[in-house]
Amino acid sequence: MKPSALIPWAQNLFMGLIILLAILAIIMATIKKRGGIYRGFLKRLYGFFLSNALIGLILLFFNYELVPFFSARFWLGFWILEMIVWLIFILKNLKSIPQKKRQSDKEKELKKYLP
Repeated sequence: MKPSALIPWAQNLFMGLIILLAILAIIMATIKKRGGIYRGFLKRLYGFFLSNALIGLILLFFNYELVPFFSARFWLGFWILEMIVWLIFILKNLKSIPQKKRQSDKEKELKKYLP
């Protein structure tokens, strides 16, 4: 419950991951404004990247300050597990997009003939 600080290369890797998540959140924020059929998917990715960047930043802070309970290594494991489960749900949503597109095309075809 009282782990030592991360070794320097692991801390740099952890900071790099947080920076990557933040950059991807910014990219998703700009892309999701365009709309289209992938808008819901992009919103979910934006939420994923932003939330995990903030969680990672909090975990890094607690690890840097050596807070006994919150710098424990099992929090990193929970965080990684949470990321995997969240990505599974996002990818399940991605698989349903072609079906939504076909349904939208059918509705457009039907509305074309209605006044």
